[in-house]
Amino acid sequence: MRQSHLFTKTRKSAPKDEVAKNAQLLIRGGFIHKEMAGVYSYLPLGVRVLSKIENIIREEMNAIGGQEVRMATLHPSENWKKTGGWDNVDVLFKIQSRTEKEYALGQSEEEIVTPIAQEYAASYKDLPFAIYQIGQKYRDELRAKSGIMRGREFGMKDMYSFHESQADFDRFYETVKQAYFRVYQRCGLDAKVTEASGGSFSEKLSYEFMVLTDAGEDDIVYCDCCTHCANVEVSKVAEGETCPKCGKSTLKKARAAEVGNVFDLGTKYPKSFGFTYKDKDGNDQTPIMGCYGIGTTRLMGTAVEVLADEKGIVWPETIAPFDVHLVAITGGNAELQAEADKLYEQFKENDIDVLYDDRDIRAGEKFADAELIGIPTRLVISEKTMQEGGVEVAERKSGSTTFVSESGIIEHLQK
Repeated sequence: MRQSHLFTKTRKSAPKDEVAKNAQLLIRGGFIHKEMAGVYSYLPLGVRVLSKIENIIREEMNAIGGQEVRMATLHPSENWKKTGGWDNVDVLFKIQSRTEKEYALGQSEEEIVTPIAQEYAASYKDLPFAIYQIGQKYRDELRAKSGIMRGREFGMKDMYSFHESQADFDRFYETVKQAYFRVYQRCGLDAKVTEASGGSFSEKLSYEFMVLTDAGEDDIVYCDCCTHCANVEVSKVAEGETCPKCGKSTLKKARAAEVGNVFDLGTKYPKSFGFTYKDKDGNDQTPIMGCYGIGTTRLMGTAVEVLADEKGIVWPETIAPFDVHLVAITGGNAELQAEADKLYEQFKENDIDVLYDDRDIRAGEKFADAELIGIPTRLVISEKTMQEGGVEVAERKSGSTTFVSESGIIEHLQK
C-alpha cells in the first residue's frame, strides 16, 4: 500500500485523557480511534494487526480440533435468567426493546453455546467436541482503563468443549494449554500459566495465562527455575519463599497482564438448560463443560506494552501490519522516484507485504513515522543508496542496518 493513499495519519500526541501506553501509541500511529472511555474503532493498520492475531489463534484452535462458529451477541434474557446470570453478573449490559422484551449484550457465550450444543449432542458418540468463535464482547465496566487491554467493547476468542468425564476434560485442557503457549509465542510474547479463582464462571480453580508487564492488573508469584506460577490472591506461598514445585529457587513477585484463561465449568451450564446425553448403557448423563478464552484486542495491546520502546511500537514480524516499510527519500528527483516506484511494484509481484512511504514530506518526518508505526523491517532508498546500487535495510527491533544490492533485495527479504 502507498502511504499517500492511507487515509489515516500519525499524530504527535494522543488524547490527554489517555494514560495507557498501548492506547497512546496506537492512537498516535493511526491504528485505533477512541470513541469514548473503553470503546475504540480499529483503523486499517489496526485491522491488519488484529486479523493476523485472529488468524494465528484460528490456526491453533483448528489444529486441536476446534470448529469455528459465529454466535449471536444479542442474547435473549431468558437464557441468562435460567443460569442466574441476569441478576448476578454485574457487568452485563441489559437492553429493553420497543416491544418491552429484554435482551443482553454478550459478555460471554455460555448462555448461547450450551443450547446449541444440546441440540446436536444426544449421545456419548457425539462427545467430545469443541466449538469456538472470534467476535465482539461487551461489559459494563464501571471504570474502563488500560487502553484496549480493558474496555467496555473488546475482541475475544471463546472456545467451549463438552466431555463425558472429568478425565477427558483434563486431557483436553492440557492440549489447549500447549496450543495457547504456541499462540503467545507466535505473537512474540512469553506467557506463564497461573492458578486463580474461577470468579462468576466457576467455583473451581481457573487457569490464567499471564504476560509480565507493569501495565497488568494482577500480581503473580513465579519461579525462574520451573513453570510454577500463581496469582498472589490464591497462592499458598509468598514472594521470597522456596518454590513448592521444584524447591530450587525462591519465588519472585511481578505485575502481569492476563491474555487468556481456562475455566472448568463442570456441569453448571448443562444442568441449567437440562442438557443430558445417553451414555453407553442408555442412561442420561450431564456433560462436563470447559471454557477457553483469549482476548484478541487485549493481546494486541499487551504486545505494544511489552515490546514498544521510546521511539514507538515494535511489532513482531508475525503480527505486524506490513512486513516491510519502504521509505523513499527522493528530494524531488524524478529518476529516484521512478526507481522507488519500480521497487514497490517488484515487492508486490513477489508477495512481499509492503507499506510504501511515497509522501512528499521531510525525511525526518518519514523516519519518525516509521519508528512510531513499528514495522519490523525498513528499507530506505535515497540518492546515496542509488549511487551505491542498492537499499539500506534497518531492523526496527535491534536498530541494526545493512546495505543490500537492489538485485538481491527480494531474495534477502524472502529469506
